[in-house]
Amino acid sequence: MSHLHLYNHSQPISNPSKLLQRNESLFENRTVLVAGNIDKDYPLNIEKCADSATFCFNNFRIFFALNDKLKLSECHFTANYQSTKKFDLLLIYIPKAKQEIQYLLANLVPHLHSNASILIVGENKCGIKSVHSLLTPYASNINTIDCARHCSLIYCKLTKAVSTFKQTDWIKTCHLEINNITIKIHSLPGVFNHGKLDKGSVLLLQNLPAKMTGSFLDFGCGAGIIACYVKAKFPNVNIDLVDVNAYALESAQLSLKSNAIEGKVFPSDVFSHINKKYNTLVSNPPFHSGKSTDYKTTEDLIKRAPEHLLPKGQLIIVANKFLKYEPLLENAFTNVACPIFTNKFKVLTCFK
Repeated sequence: MSHLHLYNHSQPISNPSKLLQRNESLFENRTVLVAGNIDKDYPLNIEKCADSATFCFNNFRIFFALNDKLKLSECHFTANYQSTKKFDLLLIYIPKAKQEIQYLLANLVPHLHSNASILIVGENKCGIKSVHSLLTPYASNINTIDCARHCSLIYCKLTKAVSTFKQTDWIKTCHLEINNITIKIHSLPGVFNHGKLDKGSVLLLQNLPAKMTGSFLDFGCGAGIIACYVKAKFPNVNIDLVDVNAYALESAQLSLKSNAIEGKVFPSDVFSHINKKYNTLVSNPPFHSGKSTDYKTTEDLIKRAPEHLLPKGQLIIVANKFLKYEPLLENAFTNVACPIFTNKFKVLTCFK
């Protein structure tokens, strides 16, 4: 029976999902494993089409929105899927980083039956056309089976031997010295500035308060650079680290452990799972979602930050110079300090 019209067309779906929608016969009578930058609405249709479906979310926002809706499926928020189950088909929504695609394939292909199908879908601007070469370790014949809406769907069958996945092979480790403080940072593919210290974070760390006490939140923590530095410089500060990305959270855990630092690391969609108040909230907030500019997370952070700051608490963010966050900060806070500028970045500090 065809499932081509199961989806509720009143719901908006991404262009990659629209491409999958016209190829849904590929999912029928299959046990399906899905990962990557999963569309927030279309998984419900995959669940209906497939014999069974397992979803590996790396974005907590999408996981949180769908976990209770996908009642017939397994849902995991994970950076390292582990199971004894074997699947007939692997579907990957292409992530933005080439190394993250390689990581997902290395982690997930070992969970496939021999001769299982592998599907990779994504937009041309995100690099889908370069995926053929990434699949050659797993398949002899790789084909683009559909193209539309500036997207492509790539198909192959698992015909080659698969190596055992070792996450340690994919971890980048670097020693960073900042203001005479040395920290050791670990990061997985898919983490912002994987294995590097970006110039915005350098400016932020160079302009933190001379003294810091109480509770500290590293919002959008990435690999944990800011929190590790703060805890190394101010040992009495209690640190929490949050991010929406599973790879970031696992990297931050590794960084804390490597530096013998205690801290709480947990996922949160902005403040969805934060139920306390802090003396200091610091962030190098994201403004990209995939290849698109996305200010919503930072706007929500600024608007709601006062609710999560103690009296006289402060919010400190670093941003690209062109981003116009000052009006938002002035609406949310009564005391906004003069920004610190370089030619590309600025540090903005507000007090409750």
